[in-house]
Amino acid sequence: MNKFLYLFCCIVFLSFSAFSQDDKRLFDSEEIVEVSMKFSVKQLRNETNDSTYLDSFLIFKNPEGILDTLDVGLRVRGNFRKENCYYPPIRMRLKKKEGKDNLFDGSRNLKIVFPCSKANNADSYVVKEFLCYQLYEQVSEYTFHTRMIRITFENEDDKKGQSEKLLGFLIEDDDKVADRFDGEILENKRITGAIMEDTSSVRHDLFQYMIGNTDWSSIYQHNMKILKLNAKTVIPLAYDFDMTGMVLPPYAQVSNLVDIETVSERLYRGFCRDESLLKTIRDEFLAKEDLLYGEIKQLESLVPDYEIKFMNNYLKGFFDVLKDERRFEFNILTACRTTE
Repeated sequence: MNKFLYLFCCIVFLSFSAFSQDDKRLFDSEEIVEVSMKFSVKQLRNETNDSTYLDSFLIFKNPEGILDTLDVGLRVRGNFRKENCYYPPIRMRLKKKEGKDNLFDGSRNLKIVFPCSKANNADSYVVKEFLCYQLYEQVSEYTFHTRMIRITFENEDDKKGQSEKLLGFLIEDDDKVADRFDGEILENKRITGAIMEDTSSVRHDLFQYMIGNTDWSSIYQHNMKILKLNAKTVIPLAYDFDMTGMVLPPYAQVSNLVDIETVSERLYRGFCRDESLLKTIRDEFLAKEDLLYGEIKQLESLVPDYEIKFMNNYLKGFFDVLKDERRFEFNILTACRTTE
């Protein structure tokens, strides 16, 4: 083979290899992605909706440390935080032909979680919610992938033009999760928890109990998507974990539909299943105890020591229940629901 042709083929191969690695890197790496964003919070809140996006851009640092810029569209999403937080949750859509051959290849639609407020400790609540997604990935295969980002943000509403440093994270798009499992997301379908696949449902329900979350419903698809794998199998896809005992933000409140006083109290809201299955899933969680504590340890550089201590103690409360037969029976086996 001509040596120049050989060199050309090598370059093409290396370029393709680099692209293939980048295609996977967004959610495969645990390193924080450095990004810069600039937009008007007021304009985002007042002028965008499910179908209207605000033109903006995202500057990011790729794995080689080189800055790149993407043209993106932004819109508000969510309910409670959209109405009650200074920074609303965001859906970001890359413009056509953007995100090719770079870190965002294959991830055109993403959700962005910003801190709720401008308070000094607001980042800690973002980190704790991110932890919940990381914990869920350790106990269930049916999860949204996430990636922590450090945002240099300039609010165009600020006449001084000053930027601020925020922590946030990216959440994989619903359809990308469905693609990973050759399934589909069921929209506007009333699915009772009792008919969902039992093993994945018990993992989901016990996880929600672990993080102290009662703010979810399968029948109303509240903070939950339903993943259909085949004609007989539907799976819960949980998200939005801020209103939980593990995160415990200042705005956390308990629904009047559940019999607890604060979100830090645990209440098992799973449906009654075969007792042997519940005990089997309990044993799965117990076997992963050190792994779950390890997820907290990885966040030590991002939050104060007292937050690490809080997360460890809250997780310990869960494992104390699992390890005590009488408490497990009272709090889980006899607390399960028979109706929606």
